[in-house]
Amino acid sequence: MRIAYILLDPGIGVFGTKGASVHVQEVVRTFRSLGHEVSIFCTRTDDDIPADLADVDITRLEVPRGLDRSQREIALMRLSDMLADMVVDTVSDPDAGADQGFDLVYERYSLFSTAGAEISSRLGAPLVLEVNAPLLAEQKQHRGLVHDEHAARTTAHSFVGAERIVCVSDAVAGWVNRDYPGLSDVSVVPNGVNTDRITPTATARDASGSRAVRIGFVGTLKPWHGTDRLIEACAGLQGNFHLDILGHGPESEALQQQAKARRLGGRVTFHGALAPEEIPAHLRTFDIAVAPYPAGENYFSPLKIYEYLAAGLPIVASAVGSIPAVLEGTDAATLVPADDTGALSAALQNLIDDAEVRHRMGAAARSEALAHHSWTSRCQEILEPFVMEPV
Repeated sequence: MRIAYILLDPGIGVFGTKGASVHVQEVVRTFRSLGHEVSIFCTRTDDDIPADLADVDITRLEVPRGLDRSQREIALMRLSDMLADMVVDTVSDPDAGADQGFDLVYERYSLFSTAGAEISSRLGAPLVLEVNAPLLAEQKQHRGLVHDEHAARTTAHSFVGAERIVCVSDAVAGWVNRDYPGLSDVSVVPNGVNTDRITPTATARDASGSRAVRIGFVGTLKPWHGTDRLIEACAGLQGNFHLDILGHGPESEALQQQAKARRLGGRVTFHGALAPEEIPAHLRTFDIAVAPYPAGENYFSPLKIYEYLAAGLPIVASAVGSIPAVLEGTDAATLVPADDTGALSAALQNLIDDAEVRHRMGAAARSEALAHHSWTSRCQEILEPFVMEPV
C-alpha cells in the first residue's frame, strides 16, 4: 500500500529526540519493512535523521514564527486545510502518474487538524487515526488552550472521519469512547519496540563489585515522569552505583540542583537529549532501568518500558496506568507504589546487591520483548483490516 502519514503537531519533530519522535520513526520504519510505501506530511522535521529513513518522502509546511498562542492555533487550522489540499492536488495532478495515489491515510491525532479526515473523504482512502493522549484535557492543563471550541470540533471531525481509531492504552480508548460514543472501530494497540535495533549487551557485566552498578532512566525531563523521585530514592542507596539520566526537558536544571543538594553530584550523569540512534548503545551500559512515574492519572503506553525490555534490563517501575498489565508476571520487573519513594529505593538496593537476580530478570525481559512487544506485530495489527490477502 501507499500510505500518507500525517503529523500536524508542531511540538513533534519527525526526526527529533523525544519519545513521540521515536514513535513516529518506528511506525514509519515498520510500515516500510512490511513492504508499504510511506510519504510523510508534517509541520516539523528536526535534524537527527536516521540513516535508514533518510530517503523517506517528506513534505513540510512550516508554522509561522512569532505568533501568540491564539494566533498559533488559528494558523494550525489553516495549515491543516493547506496540507489536505496539497495531498489531494498532488494525487489529482495528471502529470503525477497513477502511482501517486494513496491507499491509506494514517494520522497521529493532533489538535486543530482535520487533514487526515479531509484527505480520506476526498480521495476515498480509509483513515487510521492514532490517538496517544486525551489532548484536549492535556493541552488545557499543561500548555493552555485558547480556541477550545475549535479544538473540540476538529477533534470530533477527525474521530468521525476515521475508519479505525487505534489508541495506545485502555485509558485513552476509554476517553474516546466516553466523549465520542458510537464510533465503529476503537481499538487498543500499545506501543512496541524494535528488537533488532535495541538489543542486550553482548559482553558479560562485571559482577565483582569493582564496577559501579549503573542505574538508568530514559525520557523527557518533565514532572509527570517522576525523575525527581528517582534522584531522591538514589540518595538513600548504599554501595557502588551510578545514575545515568538520558533526556532533556524543563526540569533539567532543577534535577541537577536536586542531585547536588542530595550529595549525589559525582554519582549522577545528565547526558542531555540524545538522538534515537544513540539510545541503544547507552541502554547497553545500564544494569538496572527505572520508570519512576509519580502517582496520579496515567494514560501513557511508555516507550521506555518496551525499550528496557528489549535491552534485557531488570526494571523497577511504578505500578500506575498500563505498566502493571505489561510487566506483571514477566519476572522482568519489580513494581512499586507510585507514592512510596522508600519502596523505590529498597527495590533498587535489592538489585544493586544481587547480580544474579539482575541477570535472571534481564534475560526474562529480553524474552518478553521478543515474544510479545515487537513493532512488527503492532503495525501488522494496526493495518490488518486494510491489507489484502494474496489470492
